[in-house]
Amino acid sequence: MKNFNIPIFVPHMGCPHECVFCNQKIITNAKSGVDQAQIQRIINEHLETLDSHEAEIEIAFFGGNFTGIPQATQIEYLEVARKFLDEGRVQGIRISTRPDYIDEKRLLMLKSFGVKTVELGVQSLDDGVLKASKRGHSIEDVIRASNLIKYCQMKLGLQMMVGLPGDTYQKSYQTAQKILRLKPDYVRIYPTLVLKDTELCRLYQRGEYQPLDLETAVEYTGDLLQLFYQSGIKVIRVGLHPTELLIGGDELVAGPFHPAFRSLVESRMYRLSIEEHLAAFKDESIRIRVNSRDRSNLMGNKRENIRYFNQNFPKVRFEIDSGDDVSRYHYEILGKDFKAVYTIF
Repeated sequence: MKNFNIPIFVPHMGCPHECVFCNQKIITNAKSGVDQAQIQRIINEHLETLDSHEAEIEIAFFGGNFTGIPQATQIEYLEVARKFLDEGRVQGIRISTRPDYIDEKRLLMLKSFGVKTVELGVQSLDDGVLKASKRGHSIEDVIRASNLIKYCQMKLGLQMMVGLPGDTYQKSYQTAQKILRLKPDYVRIYPTLVLKDTELCRLYQRGEYQPLDLETAVEYTGDLLQLFYQSGIKVIRVGLHPTELLIGGDELVAGPFHPAFRSLVESRMYRLSIEEHLAAFKDESIRIRVNSRDRSNLMGNKRENIRYFNQNFPKVRFEIDSGDDVSRYHYEILGKDFKAVYTIF
């Protein structure tokens, strides 16, 4: 069964700090908060296009620090969402918040309204990176909040970013390793972008911050994805959602944005994995089979993987095939009297 979120954006609401990278109005394409009538309208509009019998549908409050909003406002929002939950038109409610705004009292209140999932904006588990990014919370806050959420038998989601001020490949990888130890139900990974009207933008313009280039961001993120996939942790998003403001406007100043960033990353993972095995084939025709949903990632953006293989392995003739009998993120290599199954992680 597929999973769908009905997103309710509350940009900057409840946020006690202005993180150096953050401009929620650009990220969410929402200019202000919402009221009960708007929430009900948004939910109804989405439900008109979704079938709750064919999908697991959750109402998701994104974009702010939900548990930092005045409790009366939280309850107003949740009352609307719970009505749809009680009617069986949705199957859950999730909220996004900060790790330093989680305690048992808040979680019990959320749970009483049917909230099943709490997502924490972690971003990094390196003290220096957290301080440089002006996150305003500590590693200990993340550990405590994550353990409380799981203790209350709620699902835990964690967000991390790569390329923040003071970040390195090693620090990002160590953050991912620490996230694994917290055993979240899912993770999101975002490369850091320089957005208009942020402190990061001012640092960039003064030459005090340099974002990752796209190639480096793809390489870093590929290694993180591999780590999470190997550990069985679901990664539900890689890269920011391509809003109109990010694609068509001047709000994106710099940084490794691509509307299909995850595809770039997974395509590179396929290339690196397959490349390890091609040296064994000389003057031979081979067939590479993947799941139908992974075919485009195997081919690469604008067929870049195919061109790479042809250039670097000119004596190997390729045929690409796909089918639903191959598991996601796996591939078969079939040669003369040879067949093997591999995975990209």
